[in-house]
Amino acid sequence: MLLFGLTIFVSAFLLFQVQPVISKAILPWFGGAAGVWNTCMLFFQAALLGGYTYAHWLQGQPAKRQRQVHIALLALSALSLPILPSVAWKPIGNEEPIWRILGLLATTIGLPYFLLSTTSPLLQAWYVRHNRTGVPWRLFALSNAASLAALLTYPVLVEPALSVPQQAWIWSGAYLVFLGLGGFMAWKFAAEDIPHEDTAEAPAEAPSTGLRVLWVMLAACASILLLGVTTHMTQDVAAIPFLWVIPLAVYLSTFILCFETSKVYRRIVFLPALAGALYYFGKLLGRDNEWSVTVTQNIAISAAVLFVCCMVCHGELASLRPAPRYLTGYYVSLSLGGALGGLFVGLVAPLLFNAYYELNIGLWLSAALATVVVARTGLATTARKLVLLAMLIAVGAYGAWMVEIKKNEIGGVELAVRNFYGHLHITIYGQVGELGAARQLVHGQINHGQQLLDPARRMIPSSYFCRASGAGRASLARTEGVPRKVGVLGLGCGALLGYARKEDDYRLYEINPQVFDIARKNFTFLTETPARITEVLGDGRLSLEREQPQNFDLLFMDAFSGDSIPVHLVTREAFDLYERHLKRDAILVVNITNNYLDLRPVVAAAAQRLGKMAIEIEDQPFEGNEECFLSHYALIISPERYAATPDFRVNSKTLEPTPGFREWTDAFSNLFAIVRR
Repeated sequence: MLLFGLTIFVSAFLLFQVQPVISKAILPWFGGAAGVWNTCMLFFQAALLGGYTYAHWLQGQPAKRQRQVHIALLALSALSLPILPSVAWKPIGNEEPIWRILGLLATTIGLPYFLLSTTSPLLQAWYVRHNRTGVPWRLFALSNAASLAALLTYPVLVEPALSVPQQAWIWSGAYLVFLGLGGFMAWKFAAEDIPHEDTAEAPAEAPSTGLRVLWVMLAACASILLLGVTTHMTQDVAAIPFLWVIPLAVYLSTFILCFETSKVYRRIVFLPALAGALYYFGKLLGRDNEWSVTVTQNIAISAAVLFVCCMVCHGELASLRPAPRYLTGYYVSLSLGGALGGLFVGLVAPLLFNAYYELNIGLWLSAALATVVVARTGLATTARKLVLLAMLIAVGAYGAWMVEIKKNEIGGVELAVRNFYGHLHITIYGQVGELGAARQLVHGQINHGQQLLDPARRMIPSSYFCRASGAGRASLARTEGVPRKVGVLGLGCGALLGYARKEDDYRLYEINPQVFDIARKNFTFLTETPARITEVLGDGRLSLEREQPQNFDLLFMDAFSGDSIPVHLVTREAFDLYERHLKRDAILVVNITNNYLDLRPVVAAAAQRLGKMAIEIEDQPFEGNEECFLSHYALIISPERYAATPDFRVNSKTLEPTPGFREWTDAFSNLFAIVRR
């Protein structure tokens, strides 16, 4: 048992540790978008399905062949080491990111990940063959515990201490240890043909097709809810660093609880809890005015609802597990469900929907599946029939409620669109002080710019780009009539173009094609500006890397994904790139407005290395001036330019480097070091 447990623990730990390692390595290549993580999750779930299917197939082979095939694949996978992605996969333009990411992952970690995923079901099957009275399900719980340990230790211990290449090399070394363990287990325990006899744990009846479908649906529902709640937390609630860890930890914890022991999950407890959780979460999603919650409460409620829903899904899966001889087929069904859930959220939903419908669908599906499992227990009594009828009515009503919630949400916006890079919507709100109505561009819950609808004021920048902001003051620090070349990373609605003059040349970098479309069709900054405009579609940094020096007089870095910062735009290499494209006395403007991250140490370290000053300009909106929003900008400029611009000294301060702060690079960044406390 010790050998089996150790090998499974090591494989599951490496399986989950490689996910953030490889995701962080490729994130800068694809704009730092949240869709990168969802696409990676889709690959991981598909690879897991492949691994479980392979384990199921291998169990049908003669024992000698099992050993030969598995050891050969283990040896072959060593050729994939170290797991450093090839720069050949780096985008060179505006290619479709999803298929490129999937291809990159397949060639970089495909075979090692595949073999790690086979380990738990394969070793459980071998364990049952050699220990007829053994309980393999505890090994499944152990594998999930190892996965949870990998998940929790990465942001706390690994990321703050090691660069990405170091992480990849250490992981590759640990994988060699796994190869030794896996090869030994295959040599010793897959070498003998031992007649299989079912244990007393379960009857030997083969699972029916209906039961297999139910396994798949329960696993798919939990997967949809995991990704749906993660999106809800990180985009609709708050872009807090590492917030994605909470739903994944909840998801894994329910697997551990349900498969470690049969004493935790009780229908009489969790089905009523599910009804309450679905009702109150519906009120939360519907933004019920009678039920206002804080950000912290919203996160806690979301995690609690996910816990209850996953306990029902995984609890029912644990109670429906088959005899050990059908173990590998059972795991194939679970992984198929997980992959289908990931496929739906990661690939189908962004193409099919204009908003995030997945969470609502997952909530309704959990209610429907709860009704199915109750129906399977039999309808022998009138009371049971009445309970089932009530549940069917409740499920129908809940589905209608979920549809109504989404209709109200989308119905209150002028436009809603969605793609790989997220969900954008446009809202019109009424009287704002004396300024009249305004049109807002929103990504998740974050305002990405607005335009006043009063024809006399519509070309006046407002919100985070008003005249008093750092962006506004940098734009106004110019000599009238002198042409200026300006670069903008992150278009938004195009508000910065309100400062453009006829003689100016603006070069706009934007990774999301939908943003360009919205800026042209729903706002007028881009279409009415007198300046010469050059549009560059693609990640701003990658585009700048391919271009000759642009000699910008002014360069804005304002590329956000929701409220999160694309880290690759604030590393040493990124700032060196900006410097290459700037004139000697130019201004680099970095938007550091963020509720959860303090980017001042990052900017100050970069400015010091470049031999320049970093000036923080804070714009505090005052009563009656709704034109300006609270904003923080860092201006990286030469001391001479600072001395020559008195306006930069108003509501500003010089940023001094933080002692002991390690400058971020493409290989190293530590979000924990800048989390606001």
